[in-house]
Amino acid sequence: MPPPASGPAGPPAPQAHVDVGLAAQAGAFEAFTRKAGAISPAFSGVEDVSRGLQAGAAYEPRQLEAGMIAYAALAALQEPAFVAGVKKAGGRGLARRLAANPEAAFDLPGAAAAAGRANGALHRRGEALVDAGGRVRKAAYSVQKHKWSTARLTNGPARLAQVKRISTGGHRAAPEDRARVAAAVAEGGRRGGASPVVARGLALAALTVLGQEAQGRSLLSEPRTGACLRWAKMNFHQCLASAGTHYEDIYCLGVHAMTETGQCVVEATRPARIRRAAVG
Repeated sequence: MPPPASGPAGPPAPQAHVDVGLAAQAGAFEAFTRKAGAISPAFSGVEDVSRGLQAGAAYEPRQLEAGMIAYAALAALQEPAFVAGVKKAGGRGLARRLAANPEAAFDLPGAAAAAGRANGALHRRGEALVDAGGRVRKAAYSVQKHKWSTARLTNGPARLAQVKRISTGGHRAAPEDRARVAAAVAEGGRRGGASPVVARGLALAALTVLGQEAQGRSLLSEPRTGACLRWAKMNFHQCLASAGTHYEDIYCLGVHAMTETGQCVVEATRPARIRRAAVG
């Protein structure tokens, strides 16, 4: 007997538009913010601290900077009006102008909504990391009631060397990166703000729509954000170098690896005085 006829199918669930190349780069940002943001402040022993330090160290500043911009680009691509506007505006010289002046992307049709998505997606990740870092910082004080946390480190130089190796290695692409990035950017985001990082994300998204993503390689860096991330990582290493107990390691993790890095992401969503040029 044939199965009973089913009712009319509902509208398909919205799916994130994720470019494979951008997803490979954005994976570094998504993975670090997800894993570092999940570090629990409920440290029960030295092994928990060691795992936390490894998760907090797992980004290379330049890779994270590029991943942040690629993540913003993917968020912008979720705005249909922007994608349609880029296709309509496409023409000779547009890709060249966007690569030379990413702020010009703000004048493309649908750019305001796309910028809101990109800004919101980054801000959400940054704020979550800042909040998680604050909880870990507080744990550095509350954990001192346990004797293990106040014990002197016996492997200080070795654990610092390990953290630096992890920092240098950065993120290694994984098969599940694309699905995780797609799920993350599909969450949306509706904050305003035209920051240099968001400008680069929009321009990179537009170049991807135009099939000219190769011209956007120079857009995967933003001086202010890059410097912020490098300072955060340097402060993390210096803090660990001077730490003598396990609770001090927890403090370094919460303040520098998590909160300070998250603040760099939040700061990257704030508008700056930038000159705009119409795409013409």
